Amino acid sequence: MGYGPIKHFTDIEAWKLARKLRMVIYGAIKKLPTEERYDLASQMRRAAISCTANIAEGYGRFHFQENIQFCRISRGSMYETQDHLITCLDNEYIAEEEYKSIWDISENAIRVLDGYIRYLKKQQRGKQWKEKIE
Repeated sequence: MGYGPIKHFTDIEAWKLARKLRMVIYGAIKKLPTEERYDLASQMRRAAISCTANIAEGYGRFHFQENIQFCRISRGSMYETQDHLITCLDNEYIAEEEYKSIWDISENAIRVLDGYIRYLKKQQRGKQWKEKIE
């Protein structure tokens, strides 16, 4: 992929960007009003956590197809996070500038994750998966 060897899920550029997304979402959650503390905040937190957790879990799988599937779940969580972000904007819980900043981070994370999925598909076609034996 051009980012160096991947020896751990934390080396995956898509995971790094999803982590950044999770961190800014957590910052936005802190600004939600009290009445949203449990409902919207909880949904936003779960979606943001899912973005990184599924990339990590996919990395730990032994087959390319499983890894790809978990990355697709992560991508779905990124889009879910975007929807929650729109809800925050629509209800004026966050300012337009913050919305745009977080939106840009999420779009970049999705773009890089799509590239990682393409990379995994190419690897899958190019060779048989070998079990990771450390």
